[in-house]
This record gives sequence, structure tokens and C-alpha cells, in this order.
Amino acid sequence: MPQITYFAFASAFVSLVVVFYVRSTTQWRARTLGRPLPPGPNPLPILGNMLNMPRSRPWIVYRDLSHALGDIIHLHVLGQHIVVLGSAQAIYEYLEKRSANTSDRVQSPMIELSGSSLNIAFMPYGQWWRRHRRSFWQYFHREATEGYKNTQQSAAHIFLQELWERPSDLREVIRLNFTAVIMKIGYDIPIQSKDDPYLKIVRDALEGPLEGLVPGRFLVDFLPFLRRIPPWFPFAASQRLWVKWQAAGERLKNTPFEEAKAKLARGETTHSIVANSLERLSNTGISSPEEEEIVKNVGAIVLSTMLSVFTGMSLHPEVLTKAHAELDAVIGPHRLPDFSDKDSLVYVNAIIKEAMRWHTVLPMGVPHATIADDEFRGYFIPAGTMVIPNTWACMHDPEVYEDPDVFRPERFIRDGKLNPTVQDPTAFSFGFGRRICPGRHFAEAVVFINVACALHVFNITPPLGEDGLPIEVKQGHTDSFLSYPEDVRCTIKPRSATAEALIRSHATAARQALNG
Repeated sequence: MPQITYFAFASAFVSLVVVFYVRSTTQWRARTLGRPLPPGPNPLPILGNMLNMPRSRPWIVYRDLSHALGDIIHLHVLGQHIVVLGSAQAIYEYLEKRSANTSDRVQSPMIELSGSSLNIAFMPYGQWWRRHRRSFWQYFHREATEGYKNTQQSAAHIFLQELWERPSDLREVIRLNFTAVIMKIGYDIPIQSKDDPYLKIVRDALEGPLEGLVPGRFLVDFLPFLRRIPPWFPFAASQRLWVKWQAAGERLKNTPFEEAKAKLARGETTHSIVANSLERLSNTGISSPEEEEIVKNVGAIVLSTMLSVFTGMSLHPEVLTKAHAELDAVIGPHRLPDFSDKDSLVYVNAIIKEAMRWHTVLPMGVPHATIADDEFRGYFIPAGTMVIPNTWACMHDPEVYEDPDVFRPERFIRDGKLNPTVQDPTAFSFGFGRRICPGRHFAEAVVFINVACALHVFNITPPLGEDGLPIEVKQGHTDSFLSYPEDVRCTIKPRSATAEALIRSHATAARQALNG
């Protein structure tokens, strides 16, 4: 009798498996209408392509896969479909022309665990995202950013003095600069010192997104139950990181906002995005936690591009020589560049474009997600598929950019003007379709004024060792969501006594302006 029961149970179980398989296969075929998934590595049972997911520099691994399989590749990991687009044409056709169905975001657990859940870039597509974007856009569209240029220019002048005084601390000096601009414009909080507590708040809050948002780096993206493991549990190092990152994100969101709100409550005269927004909400009688959350989400990151410029200048003195020649001819020795000079500084603009291409800020972009089942180039793309644009591969495509690993601004110039026929890296640096970054005009302005001013007054050369000989600088990217040059060591010195005088006088006036 027990034997009969065992065989009956086994038969019933096998029958259920067969029925489930047949039903799933039938439903899948009806859903796909016979269309295949894009090509990809052969998956394993249950695990799928989990072992194919690169943990380090995925943009290079996916580039190599695209060379072998084509510019649309598919992976499947524990139920999650992933499509990687490996060419500019594929990205344009799918994320730009088909943005109505590709504007969602996969709600990875790491978005919340890295402290990024209220970042507009990672919100799911829908009404809540539209409200945030509308609120953000009214302060950061092209015309609105014109009103921030005085603050951006003052911060650039302070940046020059800080860089002169602390040339070996390039990364932190640049971070101080863009933090000062954001805090002044967003909250009317002046930041002029490397010891300012708000600088630490920003630095801590950036760690989570930088380290945690590379697709596939943390298993919790595919096994969400891992987030439930308590941080005190043995071997729960990742869980302890997540607690730290979430706390840092909350501090960045709340601390400056509460200070700006307190100033307004005390009746202090303040001019900032937060103050203007709160006054508007008060006047319209709308003041809810949701509306205040929208007001808190402001910011932009320009660190990677500026670091790339300095690295490029130290490695390619011929480029810096040409930049100096253009700046001397257009600006002269007795003033600093301003925004009115932008169109005349063709070579400086080409340097910025080349820096964005050479060291791609978002090498894998920000992943999109499909809203409904779709077809692309004859392939079936299921709803909810994570769509990753390999922007690094596009920026290093030898068919588009000759010698892509070489820093060569001239590739963007023809007949003394910027060449519109060359693929523009800015089209890949700020996102695609309906998810394009609404702060791009602000970020581009910050980069331009800082780069133009710095190149005008500084010589930038390779770092020197104790023997006085140049040290070889490593060319590479940090392995993170936002990628920076790995080795940013260089020697930075004023070009002349006249340049030193310009730095001093403009920095003094700029500090007074930002404190006013």
C-alpha cells in the first residue's frame, strides 16, 4: 500500500509538472506570436543567465557580446528579462522613437536600498513621476537656468582659488564647487569651505547610488527576499551598507530642506527654489507631505566630466596649448571667460564634448523598462523588460569615432566650427526619450564656465614623482554607476602672475556675492 501511494503521488506530481509546462508553453507561444527573443548567452535551468551577469565593468562585457551576437542582446535572470542595446542606432530606434512604451523604470530593490527612491531619474513612469518632473522642469528648463548664471560664475571663481590652494585635492575641490552651486540655488545655503558639514552630507549620499546601482552587482536585484535579512546577521555586510546608504539619502533630502524652511518661517529674505516653491504652495493652500517631497528633489552632477577634462589636459599637452591659444585670442589676459564667450570658444566646447565621450559619465545609462509587450526588429520584448543602453560602447565605437581611446577634441571641429555631423556625446550623457534629464541645461552651464575659467588661468601637466620626473597616469574608469577617471593626479599651477591676480580678485568678489 505505501508503495502504491508513493507511485500515485509521483505520477500526480509528474502530471502536474507536464500540465504546467504545456500550459506555460502554450501561453508563451500565444503571447509571442512565434516571435523569438533577441539572441543572448545560453541560459541555465532556473538560474537563467545569472552566471553571465558581469560584476565588473559590464559595459565592456556587453560590448564584446554585442560584437558576437548583434546590437540587441537578451539575458534572463530569475524571471527578469534584460535587453542590452549596443549601438547608437538601436538606442535611438527603441528608446527615442518608441519612448511611449520604454519610459518606465524597473523597480529594483537597490533603488530604495541605495537611498535613491525619491530621485526623479529612478521613479516609475506615471502620474507621480510627471508631477515631480513638472515641478523640476519649471526651475531647470533652458530659460530658467539663465537666472542661475551669476551664481554659477561666482562659484567658478571660488573654484579657481580653491584649486590653486589645493591642487592635489582635485576631486574634492570639484565636488565643493557643484555642491556650493546646488545648495545656493536650491536652498540659499552658502558653502565656501571644504569643512562645511553639507559637503559631507552630499559626499555620503552619493556613495549609495554610485556603488549600488550598477545592474546586477547585488543579488537582491534578482532575489528580493535578501533585503529582509537583518543587518546584525552574520555575513550581512551588504545589509549594513544599505542601512548606511538609506540614512545618508534621508539626510541629504531633509537637512537642507528643513534649514530653508526654517529661514522662511523666521521671515528671513531668501531666494531659492525651495523658498519659492514653499511660498507658492502656501499661497495656493496646497501643502502636503507629497508636495514637499517634490520640492526636495533638486540636484545635478558634473564631477565626472570636469575630472575627465583635467585628466585629458595632463595627458595631452598639445590640447591644452590649443585651448590656451583660443582663450588668449578671445578673452585676453586681463579678464576671465563668461557665458557670453561660449559661442566663440569653439575648441573649449570641443574639449568638453570629448571629455564626455572619452570618459563616459553613465557607461550603462539609467536602465529603462517596457510598459507592455513589444516587438523590435522582429524580436519579442516582454512587458517589464529591463532595457540597458550601453552608452560607453556607443561613445567608443571605432566606426563613429576614429581611435576612440585617444583624447582628440579636433574630431568635433570642421572649418573652425563645431561639426554638427559628428555624433554628439551630450545626446547620450543625459538620457533618452521621455526620461531625458531635465537638469541637463543647468549641468552643461556649470561644466562650461568652470572648464573655460580653469583652462584660462592654469597650466595642467602630469604629476611629478619625488625624483622630479613625470609619473605615468593610469587611463581607466571607476567601476560604478556614475563612472569617473580612476587616476586624476596632475600638477596644476597658474599660468602667470597676471593669472594669479585674476584668481585672487575674482574669488574675493565671488565670496561676497554668494554671501549676499
